[in-house]
Amino acid sequence: MLPKGILGRKAGMTQIFGEEGKAVPVTVIEAGPCIVVQKRTPERDGYAALQLGFEEVRSEDLNRPERGHFTQRKLKPHRLLREVRVDVGELDRYEVGQEVRVDIFNPGDYVDVRGTSKGKGFAGGIKRHGFRRGPMKHGSKYHRRPGSLGAKGPARVFKGRKLPGRMGGETVTVHHLKVVKVDPDRNLLLLQGAVPGPRKGLLLIRNSLR
Repeated sequence: MLPKGILGRKAGMTQIFGEEGKAVPVTVIEAGPCIVVQKRTPERDGYAALQLGFEEVRSEDLNRPERGHFTQRKLKPHRLLREVRVDVGELDRYEVGQEVRVDIFNPGDYVDVRGTSKGKGFAGGIKRHGFRRGPMKHGSKYHRRPGSLGAKGPARVFKGRKLPGRMGGETVTVHHLKVVKVDPDRNLLLLQGAVPGPRKGLLLIRNSLR
């Protein structure tokens, strides 16, 4: 049994028609193939996980420690390494160098997808936090400004106050997305709904924990 986790890149969004003839919005992900590069054990590392490699590259494109990581295990170099947690009892089922493909998922499965959201740059309170705007006429000076900070007594801004600032570019996990279609020949995975990040953004797809 292969691990229910794989790396991929977002290809874009489209729609397909279900059995009832209704349009279903889906995200297309180019998932895998990945290889098992290393096994994390509780005795040595304190937890059980598999380290997966994604996207083959030339050895010249990696630095010396990275090349050694693959040479030691007699594996082809890969650009990206990520870990997928597994149960301790399942570690013996996996071997270093074993390939993980998109067919570990089936239509009807539910997955969690983790990626980096699109960076929006510096944004105001309305865009960043959904604040309401102020009056737009009669001499108002607070059209889109934050307004009162609610710190009249201490005369300072409390930590955690929602204010304008950098928006996006954060790690986001979307839970419980349905697998609509799997295409093992083209390494494609179609999920119902949207996932974080831009096109070609890196994603980690795992079986849903909820």
